[in-house]
Amino acid sequence: MPKILVTGAFGQIGSELIPALQAKHGANNVVAFDMAVKPNSFDVATEQGSIVDLGKLKEIIVKHNIDTVYHLVSILSAKGERDPNLTWQVNMDGLRNILNLAVEYKLKVFWPSSIAAFGPTTPRDLTPQHTVLEPTTIYGITKMVGEALCHYYYLKFGVDVRSMRFPGLISWKTEPGGGTTDYAVAMFYEAVKGSDYTCFVHKDTILPMMYMDDAIRAMIMLMDAPVEKIAIRTSYNLTAISFSAEELAIEINKHLPLAVKYEPDFRQRIADSWPQSIDDSAARADWGWHHEFDLQKMATVMIEKLKEKL
Repeated sequence: MPKILVTGAFGQIGSELIPALQAKHGANNVVAFDMAVKPNSFDVATEQGSIVDLGKLKEIIVKHNIDTVYHLVSILSAKGERDPNLTWQVNMDGLRNILNLAVEYKLKVFWPSSIAAFGPTTPRDLTPQHTVLEPTTIYGITKMVGEALCHYYYLKFGVDVRSMRFPGLISWKTEPGGGTTDYAVAMFYEAVKGSDYTCFVHKDTILPMMYMDDAIRAMIMLMDAPVEKIAIRTSYNLTAISFSAEELAIEINKHLPLAVKYEPDFRQRIADSWPQSIDDSAARADWGWHHEFDLQKMATVMIEKLKEKL
């Protein structure tokens, strides 16, 4: 069984990835690493510290005999624009630390890129796997550079690092955490609370999205794939569904009343620089990716789960 370290363990992705990994590999074979204190709901071995503390990371890898890392630590798009220097430090120095440790300890690494790596010069419809990467946010720049860095460490040092470009991720377990696509999560929360919602993007803004269950399954599928199936060492395009903010509001209103007012802010410019739909045929061909949740299925499950939670 692999011994797995999950960095950024208690964020949106990590909080759902950890139970999935424990179910697959055994509860004692997963270690969580985060700056935050472990939530009471988690039963997992936990180490606390900063991703830029190389000494601490090395200590954890040796202590727990780690051979696989899911490196999720990242400052997201909207928060990143408020502090570009910190975003660069956390996103880039953290990734470089993990990759250097991967060379030293022969680690297998998963690292998530994002549609933020694209930019306004990228084709917005069915964005191809190999295309222009000219991001206009510091978050997107760290993803673009991170992809190149992963590719370099694979070519130079033979690091088995695997990556995918996530679309917007929608989950009921954690509240919105500073991403531009978080309006989609917020709509569900406010509907279940019985509140109105002021959306920070225009009603006809279309972005690629994915329900978190599909995202978790995709990560595990990619890491389980035989090495000879991994043809792309920058980052695989990945997608499930695309819809506008208004289409989401209409779907939610089939279940619960939700009044939405649209007042675009600085995040609209970010959203406008990203694709509306993605061509992920390489992931589907290379390692069998397929999504299971469409808009209707996702909305039904999100509302059901949030009613239980709230």
